[in-house]
Amino acid sequence: MDKILEGLVSSNHSVPVKRAIVKKVVEAAEKEVTEEQCRALFTLTTRLILLGEDGFQKQIGFQVLEAYARYHRPEFECFFSKEFVLSLLQQGYGQLDHKDPAIIDYIHCCLRLLISCPSVLEIFSIIQVEVLRMVCERPEPALCARLGTLLSDFVQCIPRDKSGVLFCQQLVRTISYFHCFASQERELREYVGQVTKVSTLLQNIWKADPATLLPSLQEVFAIISSTDPSFDPSIALASLVQHIPVQMITVLIKSLTTDQNVKDASMTKALCRMIDWLSWPLAQHVDTWVIALLKGLAAVQKFTILIDVTLLKIELVVPHVVHLVQSLRTDGLSTSKAFLLQFTELIHCMMYQYSGFPDLYDHILEAIKDLPKPEEEKIKVVLNQSAWTSQSNSFASGLVRQAGKSETGKTGLVNLGNTCYMNSIIQTLFMATDFRRHVLSLQLNGSNTLMKKLQLLFAFLAHTQRAAYAPRNFLEASRPPWFNVGSQQDCSEYLRFLLDRLHEEEKTLEVLESAKPKVSSPDDTNSKDQTGQTSPEESKESSFTLAETKPGNDGRTLIERMFGGKLITGIRCMQCNCISEKEEPFTDLSLAFCPSATSHNGPQHEGPSEEPKVLCQGSVNGGSEIAEAGSAKALASNVHFVPMTNDPPLSVPDLVNYFLAPEILDEDNAYFCEKCNSLHRAEKTMKVVSAPEYLILTLLRFSYDAKCHVRRKILDNVTIPPLMRLPVHAPSTPSQCSSSSSSPLQVDSPESSENLAKKLKPSQNDEDEAENERIDGTEQINRGGEIQSVPYVLSSVVMHSGISSESGHYYSYGRNINGADGTQHPANHFALKDLGNGQAECSLSTCSALSIAPEQGDTLPNSGQEARDWLLFNDSRVTFTSFQSVQNITNRFPKDTAYVLMYRKQELPGQNINGGLMANGTRVNAEPPLQKELLDAIIKDNKLYLQEQELTARTQALQAPSSSCSFRPNGSDDNNPPGSCGPSGGGGGGGGFNTISRLVF
Repeated sequence: MDKILEGLVSSNHSVPVKRAIVKKVVEAAEKEVTEEQCRALFTLTTRLILLGEDGFQKQIGFQVLEAYARYHRPEFECFFSKEFVLSLLQQGYGQLDHKDPAIIDYIHCCLRLLISCPSVLEIFSIIQVEVLRMVCERPEPALCARLGTLLSDFVQCIPRDKSGVLFCQQLVRTISYFHCFASQERELREYVGQVTKVSTLLQNIWKADPATLLPSLQEVFAIISSTDPSFDPSIALASLVQHIPVQMITVLIKSLTTDQNVKDASMTKALCRMIDWLSWPLAQHVDTWVIALLKGLAAVQKFTILIDVTLLKIELVVPHVVHLVQSLRTDGLSTSKAFLLQFTELIHCMMYQYSGFPDLYDHILEAIKDLPKPEEEKIKVVLNQSAWTSQSNSFASGLVRQAGKSETGKTGLVNLGNTCYMNSIIQTLFMATDFRRHVLSLQLNGSNTLMKKLQLLFAFLAHTQRAAYAPRNFLEASRPPWFNVGSQQDCSEYLRFLLDRLHEEEKTLEVLESAKPKVSSPDDTNSKDQTGQTSPEESKESSFTLAETKPGNDGRTLIERMFGGKLITGIRCMQCNCISEKEEPFTDLSLAFCPSATSHNGPQHEGPSEEPKVLCQGSVNGGSEIAEAGSAKALASNVHFVPMTNDPPLSVPDLVNYFLAPEILDEDNAYFCEKCNSLHRAEKTMKVVSAPEYLILTLLRFSYDAKCHVRRKILDNVTIPPLMRLPVHAPSTPSQCSSSSSSPLQVDSPESSENLAKKLKPSQNDEDEAENERIDGTEQINRGGEIQSVPYVLSSVVMHSGISSESGHYYSYGRNINGADGTQHPANHFALKDLGNGQAECSLSTCSALSIAPEQGDTLPNSGQEARDWLLFNDSRVTFTSFQSVQNITNRFPKDTAYVLMYRKQELPGQNINGGLMANGTRVNAEPPLQKELLDAIIKDNKLYLQEQELTARTQALQAPSSSCSFRPNGSDDNNPPGSCGPSGGGGGGGGFNTISRLVF
């Protein structure tokens, strides 16, 4: 019979013929068969079942085995002995490994055939020991599922007592190692089914032996609370939660939250992983456990954990908000509308509390735009109802997620602990194309200067394969000494310090280099060009060797050439019309708001005014000043500072005009005239006489209210034009009573700061007199030179998000400008009325900046091809955006306001702003090739990054994938120090005040 069966399997008969023969073989089982024939048949069928080449052979094996085992039970009992079972579970069968699920299927089938035989009890004992050993080896889901089916049918095989507890714990541990790399629906369903079978087995064991439940749950918590970075448990553990009795929630949560042995980092990790479980397809009651654990932690005031978990998981929630809102609108349930209104309120609270993410929130705002928006006071009430205040200044325990680069191809900057002030400025300088190219083309080999570190940072931003680069070395080298580590700081103050450091460093190195004795060589004749410029080879160790030279800029540093401009402050005595002028360099213009604009009150009557204060960056006295009733006609004809509720918002040119507007010095602020030798009423004017290549404008939004003794942020919206013109006066030498000059880049003098803090206007009674004197005086100041209207194109904008002057978050918009001269918007695209004398017509010929309106048919910055030329840099996040987002940001997000703006000078017809070639022969509007030292550093780091990626991939291949997210929105900037109210409270903030005149964020 066995030969017939073996020949049948190997023959070429058709399937129907084979089935007929098998039927005869099965019927022959009822007849007398020798013991040797039975053993041969059992061996053959076992080989067919375990080693069969196809399903038909396995089917034949099962049919014949079942028939002969039923009619020849003693012979089968002798064949399927405990020794044979032990061999199968420990060694396998033939080339079949003992971990193959087919082994378990075969044993399962044989146990059903032997259930009434006494010898099966010995086999049960063997299996009890072996299944415990098997789960300790962390079998795959398929084998675990077969074990689950076997043990559910034969509970006698489940380990007992202490072995039973250990078996449950090891089975839980095994589930945590499950992984599934399938992408097809059929494979995913199979994986979920396998996990369900294993969790059902545990449920049956817990019901039969309740003593195993608590140790199993302890093992679950030990797994999900592990902070070991090399182990990330599988989300399949979520399948166990639905089998935990709900009535145990109160006892277990109280035990977890009050256990002193449970560290905060472990609890944070466990809660984050439970939140990940919500995505398990068949999970039930997970949300109940998560909410109960959140409430339990709040009850014992472990708010640090709650804050960390919220910040770690906020990005996981936000992308699904729009879909959830749409689902609630369309599901037709009566409760959905009420829930949608409550959910919308919470969305607004979230955006209020965690501001600074317009790229994340823009689609959400669009989805809920027609739903009621709560008032600010209501939002504050909601936020304070169950306020969580952190009792520590520690950061989240998770690592910053390093995903692949975004579609922009740009590199983000890792937030190193309240360093968004630096990140936003670095990205702004990096997007200043000409400055970046000049820095990258400097010959700084062997130096350890700050400029060298900036060059290396720019090289990494341009060429690293990382999604976000951590600028630790540059932070340590560039942080101002008075900036506390880990505290929130002012980005404008940082920018000014950085540029000043780079400028002074280059000047110092130039002095040291010039002091060195020079040895003449035959090459000296070639080391200087026709303009006397020094060749790059003259200094290679520690001095700045400019790879690009420019006629007429001898002695100017790179910072002066890129960001340096000059102002002339003129004071005219109204008694004798004597004029005193002082020239001052600047790297940025600090634009104050008109007092009447920021106070939201109409014009007030003239009254005594406070003495202007010497201000550091960020401090404006606009909140406490009393505006004069009158206004100079020149100013009034162009800018109207009236209540914001009725008129359009101010624009950047309005603030520039206000900065350049005449200021009357009178009463306590009267001017001492050297000619009159006494105090007199005077008029102070400011004019730009040298326009920088990059014009940096800082809006002084943070003011000190002397009456209330509080510091406030000015939240007024300011329109940002994509293109504008700056009035620049040609240098002249008018007759003066006295004159003076200041040192390069010294922009914090009392004279210049005074103009930022306070612009007094003449009284109504003096208007006619002032007008007449202006004709005689102001014209005299400007008579010697022409006024040129210099065009600028917007390059970058740094935004401050928050309502407090002491805390918040910075992010920046940057623009890809093709070409060093801003060729996307050439100046000749815009019409200027020629007055015939070489001047462009302005509404105020002496002090008027204005936006440039494109002619019909011209390309706008936010249209068509240019819609993706704007980028949003938010620490590690870099996304595409549009200029429309820049313009509308304050309207859509009232706490997000423009703070620092950078404009690029446009090349006029016939001009060559960046004339000349770099040392390597490339033009300035081409990216310079990387120097070997920079290239080697980047190649080394890219190799290290690839090794890290490979290690991560191998780790994930061995472990369960996890959707755990360790991304912290705002980096760490909204993690306020102890005692602060956070951004929603308008107080607190990282760092506090070191002096009364310096505001930090």
